[in-house]
Amino acid sequence: MTRVAVVGGGAWGTTLADLLARNGTDVVLWAREPEVVESVNRDHVNAVFLPDAPLAPALRATGDIREAVHGAAVVVSAAPSHAVREVMGRATPALSGRPLVVSVSKGLEPATLELMSVVLAETAGEAARIAVLSGPSFALEVYHRQPTAVVAAAHDHDVAQQAQHVFSCSHFRVYSHTDVIGVELGGALKNVIALAAGILEGLGLGHNPRAALITRGLAEITRLGIALGADPLTFAGLAGMGDLILTATGALSRNRSLGYELGRGKTLAEAQAGKRTVAEGVNTARAAVALGERHGVELPIAREVSAILFNGKSPRQAIADLMERTLKAEQWR
Repeated sequence: MTRVAVVGGGAWGTTLADLLARNGTDVVLWAREPEVVESVNRDHVNAVFLPDAPLAPALRATGDIREAVHGAAVVVSAAPSHAVREVMGRATPALSGRPLVVSVSKGLEPATLELMSVVLAETAGEAARIAVLSGPSFALEVYHRQPTAVVAAAHDHDVAQQAQHVFSCSHFRVYSHTDVIGVELGGALKNVIALAAGILEGLGLGHNPRAALITRGLAEITRLGIALGADPLTFAGLAGMGDLILTATGALSRNRSLGYELGRGKTLAEAQAGKRTVAEGVNTARAAVALGERHGVELPIAREVSAILFNGKSPRQAIADLMERTLKAEQWR
């Protein structure tokens, strides 16, 4: 039986651990929070991040990261993007047999602006084979076995297929891909556009602005992706358009919900108060702007979202500035 370690006890990590355990896989979940470990082992539920969702009885949890990954054939990296380097850096010395390491975190590392696959390559080096898993997938809907389709990507297609077979089951369909940059970038930047979509909703605006935002947001993500070497067709797929539509419109989206609070007039600090979950789009907004500047790519939506988040800019002024930009052709050359 394949042994899998899921590193990260948030809602998504817990959901994937439960999915794998119910598929008959031997799974251990590592969580930083002692209360999560205790709750999973004692009550078979993650009362902190996935409450009211009974977990597979065979799923167990630990607070010892080296114990979790030691001997695992597959390691799922599910920590928030800003913590992946630190968390997986502690796990790497305990890896054995060059396991498959699959990143399921959607974001950019704030300090370096790197994608998670690059962070994992730098921390694990030759000790692991690296893949990423992304696409439109709310944790709670996956937990409830709602039909879901995502993408597993790796530079080596054989590695992508290995990840594909690890996660695929009757309600969770995984496609394979080799465009790691495109799959990861789509998953990271869609959170920024989802924040903007929530802001529009919080302001009481309608369907016209949301449609314009999603469409131009996808164009913005694609521009940066091409500059980084991604295949533009990737952004028309599950990890691009699919994930963007879900996160910008779905009621379960943490990023859209946070944006809604900002649109209603709250500051970032007020909107985040009391929340233990992470809205990845917050850090990604600023990182995306910096990454765009590094590569000479204009990201007007990300820039305005970042200004709202960190500079106190009025959302209505941000919209006005976007609408009054210099006129140009829709398609770029």
